[in-house]
Amino acid sequence: MKQYTVAILGCGTRGKCYAQLVDKKEDFTVAAVCDINPDQIVALKSLCPNSKNIEVFYDENEFLKEKRADAVMIATPDRDHVRQAIAAMELGYDLLLEKPISDDAQELKDLLKVQQQTGRKVIVCHELRYGKGFQKCGELLESGIIGRVYAIDASERVAYWHWAQAYVRGIGASLELGHPAILAKCSHDLDLLQSYAKSECDTLSSVGDLSFFIPENAPENAADRCVDCVHMDTCPYSAKRIYIDAWHQAGEPTYTWPYNKATIHNPITEENLYEGIRNGEYGRCAFKCVVEKVDHQLVQMTFKNGVKASLKMVYAAEPGRKLIFYGTLGEIVFDERTETIEVMPFGKEKEIVDIATLLEGGNGHGGGDAILIDDFCDMIAGRKECSTTLKESLESHFMGIAADESRKQGGVLMKVHS
Repeated sequence: MKQYTVAILGCGTRGKCYAQLVDKKEDFTVAAVCDINPDQIVALKSLCPNSKNIEVFYDENEFLKEKRADAVMIATPDRDHVRQAIAAMELGYDLLLEKPISDDAQELKDLLKVQQQTGRKVIVCHELRYGKGFQKCGELLESGIIGRVYAIDASERVAYWHWAQAYVRGIGASLELGHPAILAKCSHDLDLLQSYAKSECDTLSSVGDLSFFIPENAPENAADRCVDCVHMDTCPYSAKRIYIDAWHQAGEPTYTWPYNKATIHNPITEENLYEGIRNGEYGRCAFKCVVEKVDHQLVQMTFKNGVKASLKMVYAAEPGRKLIFYGTLGEIVFDERTETIEVMPFGKEKEIVDIATLLEGGNGHGGGDAILIDDFCDMIAGRKECSTTLKESLESHFMGIAADESRKQGGVLMKVHS
């Protein structure tokens, strides 16, 4: 059996997830890794027992001096993606590129130009395209069971504690280090909408702001850190409740998201979780962090073929996306919370598809993570072509850029492609 190798640039949560999935494949191994944090590299290597003699780098320039594997996975902080992807393609790498890619339209055009010039294959990490439930929605729409789709209503309901983790605490709250929340969280959703609509987006408008995670909303007498706070056992945003109490309730998993955000130690223990929230970014009061991103946003879209869509990005009691498709002959409702797809053709009996039966062996993002890596590895091994082009994946980013600009201008109507 021919063996293939993968290099990984960025060994944080996503890099580790991809590394583990690659390491489990018989014909693939992790050959080289790069991260500025040695502890992250140690943690990643511990999760890849089948990959031997992994080359280690702590500087991206040294790592990118030459090609070190058949393909590279880029899972670094947002602002590094375009620079590193261009360098990797010019070295001859095919690549898996974490999203969001950029919030600068010219950077995206430059990236696409290099990809077209080099002919390299690029898969963007829009894992939801590979999730079984989302794929089933696409199949149902293709079947014509609800006729022609004329409107789509989408909700990205982010669990309240996840929102605090991803966009309030840590680097996720920073616009200097990351991209606007509508891109960072919802490039998935925008990507799905343009895929289901089968059209580029023409115009959109958007509103949203930061209204809750601000100092004025901190509980009375709140401390700067959860472990020092009188509300440690009662506040829904308490790091102790999110990372330690929930870890115990989950059966004390060895190295699992979200607990591995509080500590990089493997195996996880209560002691190193406490150390993490006592000293790290994920133990700070959610109302006293420096937050530069909105905490909710709504987008209204019109696609070039006339399809209309709306997207609500909100924090909620329970996570789960919801999609409602309105067609000329019926309606489809997909709800991750209930794990069902309701198919309702006009004048006919409703059909309910149980999504849980589609998710066996799923992994994260509705089963999409594992299938994404399968697709990527099959592409590298020549077993199939890339199912989504870079140009198509960039459409969601152009939509997100326009949405954030509309929001900043008070919800004015924007052309996505000027």
